[in-house]
Amino acid sequence: MIGLEFLITSFIVVLIPGTGVIFTISTALAQGRVAGIFAALGCTLGIVPHLLATIFGLAAIMHTSALAFEALKIAGVLYLFYLAILTWKDQSGFETPMHAVRTNAFSLVAKAFLLNILNPKLTIFFLAFLPQFIRADSTSPLGDMIVLSLVFMLMTFVVFVLYGFLAHGFRQNVLASRRVQSWLKKGFALTFAGLGIELASSTQK
Repeated sequence: MIGLEFLITSFIVVLIPGTGVIFTISTALAQGRVAGIFAALGCTLGIVPHLLATIFGLAAIMHTSALAFEALKIAGVLYLFYLAILTWKDQSGFETPMHAVRTNAFSLVAKAFLLNILNPKLTIFFLAFLPQFIRADSTSPLGDMIVLSLVFMLMTFVVFVLYGFLAHGFRQNVLASRRVQSWLKKGFALTFAGLGIELASSTQK
């Protein structure tokens, strides 16, 4: 069931930078390694509703209902633009005390969770992705899908944490220059806005 093809495909999918990766990297740069872990955790948890929708057939409704798809898409677009504006307007430096990371842990997880849960393309993706790796003669297709989902989530968390750690490795160089910090924040803000525009232009498939 958990074959090499599934692992390689999942790894490639998780590795491709998207909203979750951008959020994790920007968080790790701004607040450090621990904050990056919380961001990765939130992004991973944000996958759960989409996986549950796929497992229980709700993705089929999302796939056929233009209204449901558009409603979730609009919410996701607005949230991405909100993050873009918030990041662009943020004038604080990247140096953040560790106690602030602990205080804002729930907030970081919640933001990352919303980032993924408000993306309807994830539900459609899992609808098309997971069933491909369920054997036709499986005696427990639901159980197989749950196992594959858990493996995908674990892989997502590990890869996102590694992205965060990599970003943290460059953090000292970033902290040394306020100009670099400013350009990075504007870059992240434009990236969130760009992802919002991409999501806005997306259609059901």
